[in-house]
Amino acid sequence: MQQDQLFNVNGKVAVITGGSGILCGAMAKALAERGVKVGILGRTPEKNSAMVAEIEAAGGQAIGLVADVLHQAALEAARQKVLDKWGRIDILINGAGGNIPGAAIPPGQNFFDDHPFANYKRVVELNLDGTVLPTMVFGQVMARQKWGSIINISSMTAAQAVTRVPGYSNAKAAVDSFTKWLAVETALKFGEGIRVNAIAPGFFITDQNRMLLTTPDGGYTERGASVIRKTPAGRFGEADELVGTCIWLCSDAAKFVTGTIIPVDGGFSAWSGV
Repeated sequence: MQQDQLFNVNGKVAVITGGSGILCGAMAKALAERGVKVGILGRTPEKNSAMVAEIEAAGGQAIGLVADVLHQAALEAARQKVLDKWGRIDILINGAGGNIPGAAIPPGQNFFDDHPFANYKRVVELNLDGTVLPTMVFGQVMARQKWGSIINISSMTAAQAVTRVPGYSNAKAAVDSFTKWLAVETALKFGEGIRVNAIAPGFFITDQNRMLLTTPDGGYTERGASVIRKTPAGRFGEADELVGTCIWLCSDAAKFVTGTIIPVDGGFSAWSGV
């Protein structure tokens, strides 16, 4: 019973950007199963509604929030919708992001000759600005409350050089820096009740990277195989393997944890490959 209370998140209110996706969708469903009221924020109403329906069918509470993470007015309208319905915001998970078409350097091409700066800029904006702006909008509620847990989604590309994805890598490295900076800012200005951390997933199969890492017959591409060779666990992660870290960071079990980047990566970040 004491352990249950330690990790108890029942009754909290969460906003999850990118909450209709595979990874953040798993976190959204897990939080809802534990009594968290969940706002699913994304640009596509149909995807939001599908996730909300899935959560509600399992007995949870959720609402769809249609907004682009780069549009402040839409985010502010989403914030008001959450406050009108539930009155507060306890958890923000910044999961929107990923790579975009044209922002990865194909084999045989290079950064200097073949990588348009406009594509680089777009992916940096999506992953960095798309974390900072929602944090400013929803975090404002936490600042007034003087409590809340902000969880940013980092990446293995932030700490080590991963070929072909310069914009994504640079943006996620900046997300790590922002996580640490904001953890200090909120603690100094608003007290210990607001915590800011990041989860850094290893390699998980999503709709964005499936064709890059796996073949239609279920095997590995060369890039996928290189990831597996660098992962001591010898496999890709499963979306529900992010849930434990998420719940921990949302709960009082982590009330003295802030400014950290937690890898969930099967040992990828620990191993030199030798």
